[in-house]
Amino acid sequence: MTTENTSGPKASSAPFGREAYERMIKDLFVRFPSVQTSSFSEGYKPGLGRMLAFDSLLGHPSKAFRTIHIAGTNGKGSTSCMLSSLLMECGYRVGLYTSPHIEDFRERIRVDGEMVPREWVFDFLKREDVSSFMEEASLSFFEITTGMALEYFKEREVDIAVIETGLGGRLDSTNILTPILSVITSIAFDHMAYLGNTLGSIASEKAGILKPHVPAVVGRVPEEAWEVIREKATLTHSEIKRVTDGTIPGDNIAALWNGRETILGGMDLRGEYQRANLDTVLLSLGTLRETLPDPSLLDDGKAVRGIQNASRSMHLRGRWERASYSGVDCILDIGHNPQALEGNFSQLGQYLADGQYDRVCIIYAVMADKDLGSIIPLMPCDGRFSYVFTTPSTPRALPSGKILEKVISERKTLSEKCTLLPSDSLSEALPLSLKLLFSQSPSPSKPLLYIGGSTFAVADAIAILEKCP
Repeated sequence: MTTENTSGPKASSAPFGREAYERMIKDLFVRFPSVQTSSFSEGYKPGLGRMLAFDSLLGHPSKAFRTIHIAGTNGKGSTSCMLSSLLMECGYRVGLYTSPHIEDFRERIRVDGEMVPREWVFDFLKREDVSSFMEEASLSFFEITTGMALEYFKEREVDIAVIETGLGGRLDSTNILTPILSVITSIAFDHMAYLGNTLGSIASEKAGILKPHVPAVVGRVPEEAWEVIREKATLTHSEIKRVTDGTIPGDNIAALWNGRETILGGMDLRGEYQRANLDTVLLSLGTLRETLPDPSLLDDGKAVRGIQNASRSMHLRGRWERASYSGVDCILDIGHNPQALEGNFSQLGQYLADGQYDRVCIIYAVMADKDLGSIIPLMPCDGRFSYVFTTPSTPRALPSGKILEKVISERKTLSEKCTLLPSDSLSEALPLSLKLLFSQSPSPSKPLLYIGGSTFAVADAIAILEKCP
């Protein structure tokens, strides 16, 4: 007589069902804290040893298909989705692994844009070997999901998988891969407690994904970061291409490069920052055309369609996403560090300057571990802006009252020129923002709500907005 192991979060005799699945996922988050729902100190476990052992247990799915490995401070998600959509349009079966998710855990793992089925996740976590090893090896949440993604991609026999790092690169769980292309999208200040306090140290961690003789593409990065990445590429003998204002593309993407403005104008991924991501994607395509001897990759028309339909194909949310609340235009964006927010706030200011809108209310949230002091000076200080600080549904969030206190303390002129209000939740912040917008004189004819600063704020807002008539 055999008995089923009950040490893991899914080791249960219960058959698959929606309720059983939801219980299992909830238990997974409790037993194996994620940085998405817990603190980094609880959820982050750097190092490759556990992941290598897990990959071995699963039969080395990491070696079963080709991969593109993507790191970077900002732009990883958009770049990953554009490349995945492009490859799918060219006829490849494409796996995509990203994080964090916004609404559904399964957003992290997709094949040809479709999320991994709940029943597959249920069965994987219920496997005795998997559930036992998760406990015995004390895997992190991200290590579990990485192994899950690799196993699913192997089972689905993907032609290629686009894999986004979780944090950094050198010690990230995904760095057990040997890809056909490494991509570093950008380098900026974020997660300094884990990656270092200089651009050079952060670049060193990201450049840890470079592998011997594997080509690499680097997006727009500061010189300090570039020098570190270039030195690493020399050590790994990696042919490297970099996006700069003076980039001269190869002949195999010259027409696309010269038509970037047209491509950008037709993209369903909005936001001025997508300009830099598009450049990175095109240079990556140039390298892939050299690496993969496949005529379908040479079709510029397919490449453009894939890039321009990336959001729809890959169901990417929270990147300059347009919505509406009580008839007022909304923009939702997960950008949360100074580099991302500086660009986003600048674009909002340009909307006012161009006359597209005449008032903007920013619903802003921030995690307690983020560098709010570097973000406060970037906040638009213009009477046409107002602010509702809020607290999304995660224990990592900095309470809205604390945000307000710090803003007033460090930038008094902002509180003098703009109305600033706290709110305890997104469900409170949304109606409060409308009240704030329309209490101004004169009443705005073209108001805009911007919701950002945190993935969690965007997730809470999406859940609310999707229930609105």
